[in-house]
Amino acid sequence: MFGNYLIGLREGLEASLVVCILIAYLVKTDRRDRLAPVWIGIGAAVVLSMAFGAVLQYGSTQLTFEAQEALGGSLSIVAVGLVTWMVFWMRRTARHLKAELHGKLDAALAMGTLALVVTAFLAVGREGLETALFIWTAVQATSDGVRPLVGAILGLLTSVVLGWMFYRGALKINLAKFFTWTGAMLVVVAAGVLAYGVHDLQEAGWIPGLTSQAFDISSTVPKDSWYGTLLKGVFNFQPDPTVLQVAVWAAYLVPTLFLFLRKSGGSAPKPVPVASAAEKPAA
Repeated sequence: MFGNYLIGLREGLEASLVVCILIAYLVKTDRRDRLAPVWIGIGAAVVLSMAFGAVLQYGSTQLTFEAQEALGGSLSIVAVGLVTWMVFWMRRTARHLKAELHGKLDAALAMGTLALVVTAFLAVGREGLETALFIWTAVQATSDGVRPLVGAILGLLTSVVLGWMFYRGALKINLAKFFTWTGAMLVVVAAGVLAYGVHDLQEAGWIPGLTSQAFDISSTVPKDSWYGTLLKGVFNFQPDPTVLQVAVWAAYLVPTLFLFLRKSGGSAPKPVPVASAAEKPAA
């Protein structure tokens, strides 16, 4: 549940910040009459994300076992790639997110109502689709459709509450540090999802090595024990992985985490309080 809570919190908070910045900018510039198109775009993005998740969940159940494993493994790899790109992108652009969104919103305002709807839809929709895909693959990896989904929903609800508090000016946070540490934790979660995706492709017959186990500590860490369940839910830990799973997990985790946590060559990033991105609305 914790791993999926983190996914929902991290991805949902990004979307919440985007919404806060868009709404706060229109309110601050006395353009409240243009809020409706923005909300329409946001609502359409939410609906699309939920529909995408539903298609993944219910569509996959109609496939054969091999096809389900192939689909799950392929989408797991895609999800890991998207999340990896996202955490690096957000760490690099967090300081400039407000200015970037303001520029896009100004251009959309000049073009008309439809442009506003599309801008809000694209800004939130990207986060929503990434969230739906990564949560679905994480749920598939845990083989438990209830607790991981509950964790993800709780994370999303928390992000909505935090987003509202940011908008009202009741909460301040150093975005650079927040996205750095949650990003590092997501990289660890993604490594487990990647290893599980490789296992799915092995079960589908797309990749060899299914019978070549790296180790088996099932007697020490039973899958149905509370600590086995905890390790599975947080890190997608498997007590009997194949050699290829372990190799892929290490090959992804070690260099990715090193590059992500490595300090950039320039000056240290300045703290980015959310209050600067989402000012209090005008009275």
